[in-house]
Amino acid sequence: MSQYPLHTPYDGSSKLFAIGLKQLDLASWIEIDDAFDFQLAEKRRIHAVHGPKVFVQEVDTGDAQAEVLALLADHLPARFPRRYRWGGDVLTVAGHPELDVVLASDLTPLQKASLLVQEDLILMRRGEDGWRLAAGALCFPSSWVLTEKFGKPMSTIHQPVPGFGPGTRNADLIDRMFDRLQVVQPVERFNWSIQAGDALYHPLSNTARIDHVTGRPARFPEKQDAARAFIRVERQTLRKLPASGDILFTIRIHMDPIALLRGRTDRAVLAASFADQLLALSEEQLDYKGMTADRDRLVDLLREIARS
Repeated sequence: MSQYPLHTPYDGSSKLFAIGLKQLDLASWIEIDDAFDFQLAEKRRIHAVHGPKVFVQEVDTGDAQAEVLALLADHLPARFPRRYRWGGDVLTVAGHPELDVVLASDLTPLQKASLLVQEDLILMRRGEDGWRLAAGALCFPSSWVLTEKFGKPMSTIHQPVPGFGPGTRNADLIDRMFDRLQVVQPVERFNWSIQAGDALYHPLSNTARIDHVTGRPARFPEKQDAARAFIRVERQTLRKLPASGDILFTIRIHMDPIALLRGRTDRAVLAASFADQLLALSEEQLDYKGMTADRDRLVDLLREIARS
């Protein structure tokens, strides 16, 4: 777990429920931090325990999956030579000898690729209904279930998200942006939410989401509960694959205790902006984020941090 928030999109630089794509420098495509060893080990554990729930593929995505693995095999040793090395024709990861067996196994290329990095990996493919989820390795889901989204177009995947379902302006914009994405112009965006614990594997089915919205349970019934909350930041990148034409969607999860904000020199501005963003959310948006019952308590905590 990072001892200091690396990304703070809640400072106002990335608004919730906005597309907010920015140009990506390929040198920073993949991230490594002090959670590297834990998250790679956690991925192997989750893959072993939840296998069919965290990997899906269409039968004809093998070449695109291999393309992803090849891109990472080129990028990682060049960008992080202390972590990744080639020994003959074998890619090794320092501190993770278990991966030698994994990379030599009969796992699919996308499964192997996902176990090399902290990012989860999703392959999007263009079809008659738009861009659909054609393959994915998702060990760290942020309140969704991979198998429920498999094979579905973006607008259907985003149906529960206020303002992003089929027929909305945002759904059309996303399809057009995917269509226009160039191999030489990858992009990134950020998303964030607030979580009661630090679990990386955090699925939420469509049925459970409906029940949650209906009941609106409080996750932080007391002030001290809110003070122990975690900020779950998603760094997402989109990169068009040169050979297949598919789009690789990466999702990197950062789990930061909200209490870490107290140690920042810019905590007054940061916490105040965070509180303002929560106050600006509509009831529908709060329901989607699971914060309806807790918003005011979280805002009070953030304002206290801003004053400290």
